[in-house]
Amino acid sequence: MKIVVHDTASAMTDLLGLPLARRPDALRQMLAPLQNVMPANAGIDLVAAHSGAGSGFRVDRDDPRYLPALDRMREAGVWDDVEASLGAAWERIADAVPGVGHADTVHVAVVLGDPDDEHLVERSGGCFGLGGIPGAILLVVWPTGTSLRHVGHTAAHELHHNVRYANVRWDPVNVTVGEHVVAEGLAEAFVRELAGEQAMGPWSRSLTGAGLDRAYERITADIDVAGMRNLTAYVLGDATARRMGQPTVGLPDFAGYPVGLRVVDAHLAATGLTAAASTALPAREILANAGITTGA
Repeated sequence: MKIVVHDTASAMTDLLGLPLARRPDALRQMLAPLQNVMPANAGIDLVAAHSGAGSGFRVDRDDPRYLPALDRMREAGVWDDVEASLGAAWERIADAVPGVGHADTVHVAVVLGDPDDEHLVERSGGCFGLGGIPGAILLVVWPTGTSLRHVGHTAAHELHHNVRYANVRWDPVNVTVGEHVVAEGLAEAFVRELAGEQAMGPWSRSLTGAGLDRAYERITADIDVAGMRNLTAYVLGDATARRMGQPTVGLPDFAGYPVGLRVVDAHLAATGLTAAASTALPAREILANAGITTGA
């Protein structure tokens, strides 16, 4: 696998010096390496997503916070951290699962986020990623103490998704709650294997105790609910589902992450496998190892 971390720091600096009317086209050019690997029938427009629910920096207005934020990310070594973390992550997976399917090249873009976006800054601690389409990883970052510590680990989390979905089919119509929570649990357990407990994202520790028990009961009861539109609330919580115009189910922010981690930890304990070695395993197998019955 070739991993290409694009120099989006320079591209965004240049973009922010352009007249407003030219910025959307510059953003499209910057994101083109990722857009080009999107399935033609997926209907994904990264520029539209960036300016909508994607939490990206605004291209329709000037903001004096943007360039200093980029400088802070450069000084913190964000692009180097992402590249190093991705290299270590791929080495771990390739060693654990020789011959695992993967994209020949993974294009990676680190993009400045919108500091006024609640989902990014408040719920996500200033950083989240999208890596489920083989060959593309997008990391959205607003520099905070939390995001600068975790962006490299977030990249590793997304690479786990990237390899998983080169082997496991993600069918938007039939994908289940079980698949999604297993994927998030595996990716967080993988980050823990690579860099320790403290490397896991704040979303994996969003629930503990009785709150986690209630979420586990609700999510495992609905483990066979299918269809992407129905999954957001189970994984990211009701507030994010409302933001996306999708159904709510009475769950708090990121409930699916700690629940998925509990499921995966039970699978790991039962089998002696690692999260790296489990990258391409079917969700139904992981769920069964964790003692969870599905309809599949």
